[in-house]
Parts: sequence; structure tokens; C-alpha cells
Amino acid sequence: MPVNDPVGDMLTRLRNASRARHDKVVIPHSKLKVEIIRVLKEEGYIGDYTIHERKPQSEITVQLKYGQDRSSAISGIRRVSKPGLRRYVPMRDIPRVLNGMGIAVLSTSKGILSDGEARKQNLGGELLCTVY
Repeated sequence: MPVNDPVGDMLTRLRNASRARHDKVVIPHSKLKVEIIRVLKEEGYIGDYTIHERKPQSEITVQLKYGQDRSSAISGIRRVSKPGLRRYVPMRDIPRVLNGMGIAVLSTSKGILSDGEARKQNLGGELLCTVY
């Protein structure tokens, strides 16, 4: 079945798998999804990910990360810019998620970046999602 919002579908799969305490989740592959997952790994919200080349659709397997008491590293993940309403922000308007305890993921002219990296590079862009 075709999905109208592939990024929203990926975020929902991550949210549902972490709430159900799964060890890993399988997501259909795309370059944008791989870049978002790379940012989540760099920021410490997921463990590791592997790409499986298959026909007709490649897949990404994401290892979820949990704390000592089996609490998920991702307590909340929310899609901000949607296909029906895109949200673009200049550098000075990038939101601070939970006063810096979370991150915002942006699509900029230099690629997919976290909010901190976008501020360092003085870049704005499309606000894809927030994670905390």
C-alpha cells in the first residue's frame, strides 16, 4: 500500500517500536530516511542501523536504544513539516526542543542537520521533526 508521507511513516514506526520495547525496527529505504536516522544516531537517540539491499525495495534496520531501567532513549518524536503544510524556519527561529534537552531535525542546503549543527553553520531550512 502506498504511503503519502514516508518520513511520517518512519517516525511512527520508530515511536511505536520504542513504546512496545522492541529491540529493532525495519523501515523501507530512502536517502532522506537514512540521513534522518544518521542524525538520530549521532545525537544518541538510536543504537545503530544497517541497510539491506533487496529487490524491489531496500530496507533499513534500526537498533533502538534503551536505558538501564529499559526506558527508551526516544520519549517523544513528532513530525513538524508535513506534506500538506511545509514549515520553513530561518536560523534565528529554530526552536529549542525542551530547552535543549531534545533536538530538531532540519533539511538545509548543506543536507540533513540537527538544530545545533544548523545554528553553528548559520543555516535555516525545513523543520522536519523534533525528538526528545
